[in-house]
Amino acid sequence: MVGLAVLIGADLMLAFAPGLWGAFLGIALWGAHMALTQGLLAKLVAQHAPATLRGSAFGLFNLATGVAMLVASVVAGVLWERIGSAATFAAGAGFAVLAALLVTVSALTRRAGRDDPSPGSRRDGEPPSRRHGRL
Repeated sequence: MVGLAVLIGADLMLAFAPGLWGAFLGIALWGAHMALTQGLLAKLVAQHAPATLRGSAFGLFNLATGVAMLVASVVAGVLWERIGSAATFAAGAGFAVLAALLVTVSALTRRAGRDDPSPGSRRDGEPPSRRHGRL
């Protein structure tokens, strides 16, 4: 969430801050965002992929990242050409806000699922079938 907040700040600086200092501050914030998030994403892939499929998981992650960057770059280019540079960075900030909202909703949903006292649910996430020795 901190990385997303820094990205929002970077995009807003690049969209609306005047002059060279505004651009430099926006670029510095963008670099801080990259430093805060890129290692985390790789760590998540490494943690959640089975050891035997870790290389494939990283390949798929990088493919998905590349496709997303291609689409984002096309959208950014269209915005820049048709509306202007400020619209491009303002849209980037908007997408980052949307991502932060989705992360928050996802975290709240997972938390609510862990606190769900419905029959057969367990706080440790173990499926009910494992408790009885069955797969």
